[in-house]
Amino acid sequence: MVRKAALPAAAATLLAGAIGWLIGGSDVAASASIGVVLVAANFALHGVSLAWASTISIPVVFAVALGGFFFRLAIIVAAMFALNTLEWFSPVAFGLAVVPATLLLLAYEAQLVSRGLGGMLEIPADSAAVRAHAELAARETR
Repeated sequence: MVRKAALPAAAATLLAGAIGWLIGGSDVAASASIGVVLVAANFALHGVSLAWASTISIPVVFAVALGGFFFRLAIIVAAMFALNTLEWFSPVAFGLAVVPATLLLLAYEAQLVSRGLGGMLEIPADSAAVRAHAELAARETR
């Protein structure tokens, strides 16, 4: 899913930069572009972390999916505060790029999922559940 979002993310970055350039020049364009790139990187981090979690267990997938959201949101906010110390940075342009980019990314992800992408995912069985199943099957055959 992350690879499929790379091309639209690149196009959105260019579009945000172009709109920013037309509205307020190079500083606004850079701030808006950084916002979109950060949203795309955030999405890629989400995909990588879920892929890693799926190799461990389903509860870890849930923890990464839910807890990771707040962690990644904190990264965006921290980046905005860090970038705000730079003279050229425009927090308004950054925010006006981050919010629609996030909403468009969520809509794109929902479209991919509705078309069946992700239906081929194989999450390994939890080792404790496999052992419990084997023990239960052994008891039933006695």
